[in-house]
Amino acid sequence: MPSAENASAATRQGAVPSFEMPSDRTFVTEIATGLGALGEDDLASVIACRTPVLTNLSDSDWDKLSELWHSGAYAVDFDAGFKNGGAFFCARDGLNGRHPRLVEWTGGRRPPGDEVVPSDLRVDHVYLVSCKYLSRILHNSSPARLFEGLLTQDPVEDLSDWYQRLAPVEYQMLYEACVDAVRDTDETDTAFPALASELARSQRRCLSKVLHDGWPSGARSAYERLCGVVAEATAKIWSSQIDKRNAESVVWRLLRIGSAPYFILGTSPQGSMRLRIDTPWDWRQRYRLLGLDVAPQAGGQPRVRWSARYRVRRTSEERAVNGHVEIRWSHGRFAQPPEAKVYLDTMHRDVPGYNPL
Repeated sequence: MPSAENASAATRQGAVPSFEMPSDRTFVTEIATGLGALGEDDLASVIACRTPVLTNLSDSDWDKLSELWHSGAYAVDFDAGFKNGGAFFCARDGLNGRHPRLVEWTGGRRPPGDEVVPSDLRVDHVYLVSCKYLSRILHNSSPARLFEGLLTQDPVEDLSDWYQRLAPVEYQMLYEACVDAVRDTDETDTAFPALASELARSQRRCLSKVLHDGWPSGARSAYERLCGVVAEATAKIWSSQIDKRNAESVVWRLLRIGSAPYFILGTSPQGSMRLRIDTPWDWRQRYRLLGLDVAPQAGGQPRVRWSARYRVRRTSEERAVNGHVEIRWSHGRFAQPPEAKVYLDTMHRDVPGYNPL
């Protein structure tokens, strides 16, 4: 295997939208995990023989994998993925030492239907595996789908700019401060409209490019006011949608607990992460939800914290699983309407329904 001395340092990885090409690192970790699940000892030989058990990799995919392997740039990631796949092969709750008939890579493409389980690999048509390498992101959603639709698959008609909708005055003030600064520096000859709500796509891209390196003088305070108003209003909207009848389902959706059991294989800052995820039926046998609380939270962008309080039925111990949501522009300031990223703040191994292999 190439020396780890040349391997790039592991960096925090955000969720890659399923319709985009995965990064090289994501590609390496997902495929190496699948190859490790074959139960073989030597990754180099598995890559060289282009095993047919991994059924849906094209010749160009194999070429890319081989090139990345021989470059040595992702040695640590190849090693981590292969070892995690090997642990799944050996685990009693996993393959229990049984060599799989086929492994399918399901990541790197847009799912054709509703994605109930966030899987990147499927083994023998049954075992679903999600690869999470240094990522705490649970969801990357539109704000309306999260805070009003509660992450259900029902259609969400509101596609408006969340900032513009919840804090129109503060949003306009921030926009004016930015545009005035851009005009003063003569960095662009683009003509901007008087109202932020009238920005065209090309104007958004231009403004985002100019603001790439930071806020201009006077805009920072305007952005902080926007963050405070959006966080307060968002927490109020989200809280109003949650009640005793749906709180448990909301928690399950937040934690990606779906109707089918699946596995998470990856790494965290604490080391390897190898988990079996419960279904809602399993969850109810072991835990009782006491409440789901949301509140605005200070941060570098509009943030809302969430905390699910629950009781362990076997011991009657009360615990909580915590996270937060960051509402921020996609692809840069003003570039596109903001998105809502759901983060898990509790360590994966301490989440109810996440069982170590």
